[in-house]
Amino acid sequence: MNLSFNDAELEVVRLAAEREGMSPGSWAGRQVMAVAQHLLVPVSRDAGDVLRELVQARVHLRETVTALRALTATGASGDGVPEPAATVVEEALKAVARVDAATVQVMRERRPRS
Repeated sequence: MNLSFNDAELEVVRLAAEREGMSPGSWAGRQVMAVAQHLLVPVSRDAGDVLRELVQARVHLRETVTALRALTATGASGDGVPEPAATVVEEALKAVARVDAATVQVMRERRPRS
């Protein structure tokens, strides 16, 4: 079986697999089996839209952190990142962590079984 993901989807799969100490392929296979066995119910369409937004926001935040680190590395006076820039990088990293947590929460949403 072949699975195909766009970059944002693959990032979600990679992070979920990493969190559980698995390869992305093994993690995806386990999820497919869980859905097939009705142990896992996929998220609703609305939740999927929210998840896509969260993934895009996460990717943008990561790119922002990378750009900030590059700027602060070139602007430092030899003794590390300037304090205001270090604070901005830390706040951006906290924002990434919040988006990650929100993404995981949406991924765990289950439709009620009837």
